[in-house]
Amino acid sequence: MLVTFKSDAGADVIMFGDDAGRLLAVLGKDAAEAKGIVTVERLPEAISRLQAAIDADRARQDAKSAAGREAEEDAEREAGRGGMAASVNLAQRAWPLLDLLRRAQTGGAPVVWGV
Repeated sequence: MLVTFKSDAGADVIMFGDDAGRLLAVLGKDAAEAKGIVTVERLPEAISRLQAAIDADRARQDAKSAAGREAEEDAEREAGRGGMAASVNLAQRAWPLLDLLRRAQTGGAPVVWGV
């Protein structure tokens, strides 16, 4: 299943359902709901929550030792997930949605999905 986040303030952001569900949970939304909205009034809180999750994910990545990162990359390659098939971290997944939320805040428009 795909989830499309929409706002009059920016381009649509399309994600697989599982990835979108994780980000919706970060935003404090029920991922099981097929439709939803982040109102203009709630955008600052949503941006703050998503930015905090991104910062925490980056801190976890930075905390890994160089040897730990190399071992993880080696395991990914051995499993055939190198290059374009490599794992994508939360910060990478969340950035397009964060950008849309910020544009929506600037433009005074809500962000919706499932409509």
